[in-house]
This record gives sequence, structure tokens and C-alpha cells, in this order.
Amino acid sequence: METTVLFKLCCSAIVGIILGFEREMKQKPLGIKTCLVISITSCLLTIVSLEAAIETNKGTLRPFADPMRLPAQIVSGIGFLGAGVILRRGNEIVSGLTTASIVWAAAGLGLCIGAGYYIPSLFGIILIIMSIDIIPYVRKKFGIKRKRLTSLTITTTVLGVSDIGKVIDNISNQDIDISNIGIKQVSEGHEVKMLCKAHQGIEIESIYAEIQSNNHVEKVKIESF
Repeated sequence: METTVLFKLCCSAIVGIILGFEREMKQKPLGIKTCLVISITSCLLTIVSLEAAIETNKGTLRPFADPMRLPAQIVSGIGFLGAGVILRRGNEIVSGLTTASIVWAAAGLGLCIGAGYYIPSLFGIILIIMSIDIIPYVRKKFGIKRKRLTSLTITTTVLGVSDIGKVIDNISNQDIDISNIGIKQVSEGHEVKMLCKAHQGIEIESIYAEIQSNNHVEKVKIESF
């Protein structure tokens, strides 16, 4: 039994390392340590839950023990960790969903390994890595160009109210889709903040230079994410 338990824990540790390494390579708020803790603990609790529910001498379930109780609590409880890595920026930009799903995947794979499903766990980790790395690359490489967009936040400062429309038109003419506009008065004049979508082929430097050359613009700031 001890050998089997150690083997399961080692397998869950490998899964955690793979998932954590993938996130760290992309500089996401989830690393190897977090994924290791999640996968190993999920595996350990699953082993405890199953072993506690089985009579070692008779091989029958105890009437007061439910082997699925602990795994069920893991699945529901892991959602709190996943929610902690989801961020909301601006009015409509949500990030961290993939990282949150990795948290759930680490727990799920730990559960599978703890229950002894090694082959499904192996195929699961392969398919997960393909889903988050290989498939997006193929879609980016061979997908429809018009759907390859970059999200931008463009903040400009203009003097007069009449200049706002001219600046917006200038940005729209650069093949940039403006999805949200916010305007507020500042000491220098009026600040216009726009959430935009631009084709990935467009260079941010050229966008900046074009806006900066506009006589109606006093200041400009562009953020890409």
C-alpha cells in the first residue's frame, strides 16, 4: 500500500510541475509551487477518502464512510482559489480565466491519480497542454486574420470639447475599433479614455505617432494587453 501511495503522490507532483511550469513560462500569477500543493493535496485527500471507506480485511464499504465526500469538497472548494486569480481590468476586460482553469485542472488530475486512474490522467494532461499552448498557436498562425486583434487602451488629453470628436475620428481612421469611451475633465482640458481593438499587424509606435501628430491632442498614452 505504501508503495502505491508514494507512486500516486509522485505522479500528482509531476502533473503539478508540468502545469505550474507552463504558467510560469507565461509569467502568470500561478506557479509550480501552487500547482504542486494543489495536485498533491488533492491526490492525498482522495487516497485518504478511499482507504478510510474500505475495510482492509473484508474489502467492503463501511456504512458510515462515503468515499466521494472528500473529493466532492475538493472540487467545490478549489473554486475559491480559481476566483483569486481572475482579474477585471477596465470596463470589459477580464483576464486570468485560463489560469483559474489550470487550478481546477491540477485538482482534478490529482483526484484522478489518487483514485488510480493513471491512463486518463496522462491523456488529460496531454490534452490540457495541447488546449492552452498548441491549439492557440495553430489558430493564431492559420486563423482568420480579421479575428487576430490586440486590445488597446488609448488615453488622450485635448483642450476643447469640439476636439474630442476629431480625435476619435482620427483613431477610427487607423483601422482601430473603439468599443468603449470615457470622458472626464482634467486640469489640462478633457481626458478621453478609449478601449480599442486593433489588428495585430498594426504597430503601436505608428498609432502613437499618428495620434501625437494630431494638433488637437495635448497628451497621449497607449497601453496594450
